[in-house]
Amino acid sequence: MESKYHYFKRDISWLSFNYRVLLEADDDSLPLYERINFISIYSSNLEEFYKIRVAEHKAIASGGQSDDMTQEEARHLIHQITEVVNNQMEDRIRIYERKIVPALRDHHIVFYQSKQEVEPFHQEFIRNFFKEEIFPYLQPVPVCKNRIKTFLRDNRLYLSVRVTRKDTGEKEYYIIKLPYSKVPRFIELPRQGENFYLMYMEDIIKANIDRMFPGYELDCSYCCKISRDADIFVDDAASSEVMVEQLRKKVKKRKIGAVCRFVYDRKMPADYLEFLVDAFGINRDELVPGDKHLNLEDLSHLPNPHKELYVQLKPRPMKLNCLDEKESIFRYVNKKDLMLHFPYHSFGHFIHFLYEAVHDPACREIMITQYRVAENSEVINTLIAAAQNGKKVTVFVELKARFDEENNLATAEMMKRAGIHIIFSIPGLKVHAKVALVLRYNKEGKQTRSYAYISTGNFNEKTARIYADSGLFTSNEVIVNDLHTLFRVLRKEVTEPRFKRLLVARFNLLPELRRRIGYEINMAKAGKEARIVLKMNALQDPAMIDELYKASEAGVKIDLIVRGICCLIPNQPYSRNIRITRIVDSFLEHARVWYFHNGGKPLLFMGSPDWMRRNLYRRIEAVTPVLDEDLKQQLIDMLAIQLKDNRKAGWVDEHLNNVPKRDPEEGPVRAQYAFYEYLEEKNKEGYVKTPKQP
Repeated sequence: MESKYHYFKRDISWLSFNYRVLLEADDDSLPLYERINFISIYSSNLEEFYKIRVAEHKAIASGGQSDDMTQEEARHLIHQITEVVNNQMEDRIRIYERKIVPALRDHHIVFYQSKQEVEPFHQEFIRNFFKEEIFPYLQPVPVCKNRIKTFLRDNRLYLSVRVTRKDTGEKEYYIIKLPYSKVPRFIELPRQGENFYLMYMEDIIKANIDRMFPGYELDCSYCCKISRDADIFVDDAASSEVMVEQLRKKVKKRKIGAVCRFVYDRKMPADYLEFLVDAFGINRDELVPGDKHLNLEDLSHLPNPHKELYVQLKPRPMKLNCLDEKESIFRYVNKKDLMLHFPYHSFGHFIHFLYEAVHDPACREIMITQYRVAENSEVINTLIAAAQNGKKVTVFVELKARFDEENNLATAEMMKRAGIHIIFSIPGLKVHAKVALVLRYNKEGKQTRSYAYISTGNFNEKTARIYADSGLFTSNEVIVNDLHTLFRVLRKEVTEPRFKRLLVARFNLLPELRRRIGYEINMAKAGKEARIVLKMNALQDPAMIDELYKASEAGVKIDLIVRGICCLIPNQPYSRNIRITRIVDSFLEHARVWYFHNGGKPLLFMGSPDWMRRNLYRRIEAVTPVLDEDLKQQLIDMLAIQLKDNRKAGWVDEHLNNVPKRDPEEGPVRAQYAFYEYLEEKNKEGYVKTPKQP
């Protein structure tokens, strides 16, 4: 019997989120370079989407095995994705060409888009710059099907050129790789009067391309690029040593994976495109028409020569007054749990916590998980200092963190040389939990007051400046012991663990979530207030979506704050009590925080998992209850502020449209900045206001 419940397709939902990112570039109220950066983010997101998700679907469509979809379903999904992306590209081109470029000109930044726009006073500069700075690095390669096999590298920008021999009239094709590492993508030209001037590197090449082909007439030239499958498959059942060796080899081959899309200037003539497709063996399903200028993720590096041009002033990370230079985090957490909210609070507090462990004579052991860390990580350097200071340091390194494999391998080797005990990936699982544990012992060797840290985000000081996450310090003995048990699981010392408070995916997380939702359902059926607020990055697991549908049918009021993928369909008979809010602003919303009304005695949870099948069934994830009443209130207030956002929050409707929130009776609320102000007041006042429900 077919279920009455329905779901959005995961990838189509993700495209809706990425389109919401693009819409920030269309917001005239934002500073210009902030809008330009959102075009860059949109483009970068899309590139990764094709390398991973679309590449996987293409493999299935070509006959690969899958438990999730048939070959025909994969083909249909690829067609849907192509249709959605092509429509979005029209908007991206409109925003860029009709809004961004003219807005730059209004601010006296002239961004030449072709050689036809170049003013006479820049002609000589462009000729000389090409001859001296670019030409030495160019190597045109002839394109001849069945005669010369040319390999196009992943995500590199190429200029394809068609020329005609003057003596025979024969047409020839060439491909030129742009010298990314040698020449900037954007060239600053000499200032003229009050105007600044910029130009794409490829446009300077096009303006001088005749110099490269003496004896030929230039016919036309267009940019193109290839995206290749970047997913890495290793034997999940293999030992850590074998997995490390497999990753070392396969990471190096990532740039030569199977083609998953061929992006080209949409103005390229049909016969020209046909020749390239034939010559490079491109499948026509892989064709994605683009703009004249590709790789717009590079716009994040667009020079801003107009130094007076207003740039978005983001909140500076604050230091907690209760943790001044002399205050020990250990001493504070002995008395009261402590919560940090990044990027509003300084990540330096977590580093300080580790340094205390380094220098505390009672600290014997530090354990931490590594999923994604910064290059030259201060966290890793502090752990090395701890090992050198005689502490036993254990780091669980997740080798399968996509696109961080090389960095994780390198830092693991560095830590190993420093005497740190490294545990590598568990076969068949990813460890996505973001947890740290400091174990302390007295002189008799008995464990004394110890400390746990459970976070929604990675131990990465760089992303902590742009990702909105929360982390909890506690010395609660039960949670500390639970976390110690989790590390014993990672060390394969325990196979059937029992957790009393910590919720761990694949053990006790799902039963507790079902119990919490079931309690709210019972309250609603009894005619009492029932309320759930779930904040996360993604909601995809059909089983948990069904639980929410059932709760909605019973009358439970549910608010979802989901930044990315959300496969739950609102505004249906079975979801009429569910609203979906999406927030896209200066920082990437990354926290996972869950609220259950619980008959007026709210339960708050925070941790690492989204409600995706991979998180709930195939990963080790850690979630902690928030027990301190003041900190519960902080999270309740944060959720309330986010639900009131009417500047950067929008509803997701039943058609996956991003519908702006507009309430004429409410004043403007921009949640990320309002929450920063809230935390500033908390930092000054040092007390919690009267509780209120979200």
